[in-house]
Amino acid sequence: MGSGNDSILDMYLYETNTLLEQLDGILLTAEEADTFSEDSVNEIFRIMHTIKGSSAMMEFSSLMTVAHRIEDMFFIVREKGMDVVPEQTRPELFDMLFQAVDFFRGEIEKVENEEPLSQSIDHIVSKINSLIDKIQGNPGTPDSAPAPEAEQAPAADEAADAANPDYLFGVHVFFDEGSGMENLRAFMLLNGIKDYCGDFISAPENVESDPTTSDIIADQGFLIWFRTAEERDSVIPAVQNGASVREYQPVDAAAPAPAAHEAAPAASIAAPAPAQEAPKAGSAAPAPKPASAPGQQHAKESLISVNLAKLDQLLAVVSEIVITESMVTSSPDLKGLRLDNFTKSARDLRKLTDDLQDVSMSLRMVPVSGTFQKMNRIVRDMSKKLGKKAKLTLIGEDTEVDKTIVDAIGDPIMHIVRNSMDHGLEENEADRVAAGKDPVGEVILSARHTGSEVIIEIKDDGQGVDTQAVLNKAIRQGLAAPDHDYSQKEILNFLMMPGFSTNTEVTEYSGRGVGMDVVKKNVADVGGTVTISSEWGKGMTTTLKIPLTMAIMDGMEVSVGESMFTIPINSIQSSLKVTAKDVIHDPAQGEMVKIRDNFYPIIRAKELFCMEQGCDNIEEGILMWVEAGEHSYCLFVDELMGEQQIVVKPLPNYINSFGVKNYGISGCSILGDGSISIILDVINVYAAAHNAYGAF
Repeated sequence: MGSGNDSILDMYLYETNTLLEQLDGILLTAEEADTFSEDSVNEIFRIMHTIKGSSAMMEFSSLMTVAHRIEDMFFIVREKGMDVVPEQTRPELFDMLFQAVDFFRGEIEKVENEEPLSQSIDHIVSKINSLIDKIQGNPGTPDSAPAPEAEQAPAADEAADAANPDYLFGVHVFFDEGSGMENLRAFMLLNGIKDYCGDFISAPENVESDPTTSDIIADQGFLIWFRTAEERDSVIPAVQNGASVREYQPVDAAAPAPAAHEAAPAASIAAPAPAQEAPKAGSAAPAPKPASAPGQQHAKESLISVNLAKLDQLLAVVSEIVITESMVTSSPDLKGLRLDNFTKSARDLRKLTDDLQDVSMSLRMVPVSGTFQKMNRIVRDMSKKLGKKAKLTLIGEDTEVDKTIVDAIGDPIMHIVRNSMDHGLEENEADRVAAGKDPVGEVILSARHTGSEVIIEIKDDGQGVDTQAVLNKAIRQGLAAPDHDYSQKEILNFLMMPGFSTNTEVTEYSGRGVGMDVVKKNVADVGGTVTISSEWGKGMTTTLKIPLTMAIMDGMEVSVGESMFTIPINSIQSSLKVTAKDVIHDPAQGEMVKIRDNFYPIIRAKELFCMEQGCDNIEEGILMWVEAGEHSYCLFVDELMGEQQIVVKPLPNYINSFGVKNYGISGCSILGDGSISIILDVINVYAAAHNAYGAF
């Protein structure tokens, strides 16, 4: 497949996936209201029309056929109103539509994986046909659904006349040269026009199913005809905003044809065939490209989709600029020189690189709403299958995070929502009512920013976690010691051990805990943490803390001997000097220091990393009080070197194979003088010290 076809396929996949997400949202809202609004009916009709046309162009016949039949059904509903669907048939209609969305998604996935599409679609088509029968009330004639615009359009033999007296007011549209797929662009334009006026005819016709019309449209333009000048004027905004429309001009068949059109067959302009369900075929007038109508500029799209790989590339270049700028401004050649102009220019350069970095970062930021909205469908499907009444509440869905992070957290959130539905919410309403709760269970999905990280919470108001049952299971599996006194937090952490589940039976959705180890791993892969809190009888909350982005960050440089380390600024509470008498030696906890009425353990970086150089005397070095997740402690280092904007470089695989991440080393960075600084992950530093010393 050539690159041109690849880009057409990419556009098809992107557009179809977007339409299916819209459709899912419409269906969920409609099912809740137990009816489709007029807007929803029009929207579903338009979505199916678009999927049908673009799938036909791509020759994906299974997708085209299913979309076509659903479009036929919604044409009837659009013409006759929702009352045409009997009350008892509505649940069946919603189920069929959800099934169709799943079918489309499955087929799209096959296209993406270059697998063959389904040959057998009889099961879903027969469901649609049976519903059409019920809606029409005359079984056996589903194929006789009238086509859109057919009723208002003039008869076909009338259209063959030299002039059509009903459709004399036209608009002649030309698309950007070389835009490609002109027939599909014409089809999209007709879809847009339907919002303003539903009664029109066009030439060429059959644009959505006849790719050969592309050449005619590219060469001669595309004509759309209306009954009145007012109707034509009303659609001008849709024409102006049509994708890839280069220019257009009104044409009046009643008036004498312009000189440029004299050579054209009269029927080409004056009497194109009427539009049936989609634009119909004919021959467009060969004409020179007309100028745009005066005072009417074509508004270009304000959004573009960009390949993520290009954004990665941009970020890599910006990262190198940040490093190079740092190397230039802290060059050893400048030491001891007083260069006022250079210093001012360097300051300006730093401001510009900061701005450039912010812009390149913001390009990758997307709202979590797409991921959040998908959970509506999970809650809806599981409510039906498990027989539990439940609702999903979304908070802060406009919160933006890096695209790679959004992709990484989709699965973890889905696991947790499923677990809340399956194992969190009570099995029956009577239990909830007896506990003084709303009979309808609630799952709350929220997201919020805290400056450097995003916090996502999945909370349910179910029965919570039976910590005793969890502890007993952990002891049986050999994960916990029978005689040890565990805190509630420690017991809840057993839920995230691989293969741990409190469910006695394995259901389709599994128990709380199956998949929680996957959740922890996926979130850790993007530098985040997972914590669980629960109150018996009240519910459970799972909190994901995730950095906004992972490429460039502000860090504090510290030294131990001749080695440099970077501690993320957002993990640092403060730095402090202490004397030997401030240090408390606890037999169980090791060295501790008191800060603001609380005691915190001291971790010596020199000892932890088994370094030869570095301070041993507590009074010669400095304590960095850090906090991340649930842990707070003081890291003892030699010296504070200052704040630095650093580019996070991943460690090579052969170094990672030694398990350095378990010791709190998450990556490295190149400093302005060319030296390497090790980036510390304060959570894993704590875990490494805990494992090494068995303290705190």
